[in-house]
Amino acid sequence: MAHVTASTIIKAPLPEVFRVAKDVERFPQFMPDVRSIRILERSGPRLTVEWVGVMQGRKIRWVEEEAWDDAAHRSAFRLVEGDFSKFEGTWTFEAVPEGTSTTLALDYEMELPLAGALLATLLKVLVRKNLESMLASLKSELEGAARAH
Repeated sequence: MAHVTASTIIKAPLPEVFRVAKDVERFPQFMPDVRSIRILERSGPRLTVEWVGVMQGRKIRWVEEEAWDDAAHRSAFRLVEGDFSKFEGTWTFEAVPEGTSTTLALDYEMELPLAGALLATLLKVLVRKNLESMLASLKSELEGAARAH
């Protein structure tokens, strides 16, 4: 199993960053790597979400359960089904003097036919770039909205 983490500081208040991150249905509007998101089930802070994304031009689909904790400003997610054999992690948000520290951590496994160490390393680089792209898009969406006001 591989572990990847990406973090950024978003120059926006924690409640606003958390609100935008929690509104996953809007991700395809400002995240180029996210093609579509469909809420399959909503039960309080728990969601079952179908994601379709693109990594290195390849479409990837999965369904995950997400649990959003408003008090702790975090979300935990885990794979239900899809192209990964394992996919689970967390979003964490913390107020810092510059705004909000936002971290996305992911543990994953993907079955790659004839995968050697080179392909596994390449996949890890691509997954990290994908997480960094999601955070950069979230940052741009929030900081762009702040400049517009």
